[in-house]
Amino acid sequence: MRNALIKALILKAKNNRQLSLIVGDLGYSVVESFENSFPDQFINVGVAEQNMIGIASGMASEGFQVFTYSIANFPIFRCAEHIRNDIDYHNLPVTIIAVGGGVAYGNLGYSHHAVQDFSFIRSLINMIILAPGDPLETSACIDFITDNPQPSYLRINKSGEKLLFNKKPCLKPGELNIVAGRKNNKKLILTTGAVLELGLNIWESNKLIKKNWMVASLPIWGETLRGIITKELSKYKKIIVIEEHLLAGGFGSFLRESGISCEIMHLENEVCNEVGSQNYLKKKFGLNINMIFDLL
Repeated sequence: MRNALIKALILKAKNNRQLSLIVGDLGYSVVESFENSFPDQFINVGVAEQNMIGIASGMASEGFQVFTYSIANFPIFRCAEHIRNDIDYHNLPVTIIAVGGGVAYGNLGYSHHAVQDFSFIRSLINMIILAPGDPLETSACIDFITDNPQPSYLRINKSGEKLLFNKKPCLKPGELNIVAGRKNNKKLILTTGAVLELGLNIWESNKLIKKNWMVASLPIWGETLRGIITKELSKYKKIIVIEEHLLAGGFGSFLRESGISCEIMHLENEVCNEVGSQNYLKKKFGLNINMIFDLL
């Protein structure tokens, strides 16, 4: 996803000299291609995330479309006041890119677990969330946000994501991106973010699920899109949500608050006390194929 992200930003920056990328002294081996191509549109602020958001907000107020780039929690919780008061309150076209959503950096422990980020971001009145499920959806998210500049949070995985779509989709806010299953099925496995692969694996693992269920991603959502999402999901008789986030304040909770009945596969609170690989933490704390059968 990181490579797809930078490639997409490079393509957009060729025709938009106002598009800028700001990093917090990381992203090495990934961001250099953008820096080399557009040195005047690239800033490394050092290990100073609050300063990064402040600079991004100032530039956005002067007509730039700014993308900030950092690891998981650092551009979110360290910068909560700056995001709330500078970006969201002033409705500025800044996209906060968080690399390693969920427990992608699980080997580094709780300081790197981005498992409450949806909860904070979705409480901001102007912010939308973009959570792609594969590299093609990541590129499509860049297409959408560059065409529709606004306060936004782009949550991507760290590395190793499979291509799950045959071609880059055209994304619309609050609408499903169907991956597998018959479109007339009324039972839906719904994901947001990199757990799309798990949803697809679940669907492929069982003949009855393949026959009766559909798998879809909802990569663009947030407070301003409640009405669209509620209408989009009203036709389904049963929905199982999969998210790499704690239950409190997550995507599934967002849907339930919107009046949508759904079962939720989520990370259990105990994950916060553990260190381990992303796969280990997901399987041990709620995100594994066997969990789905308790929800069917």
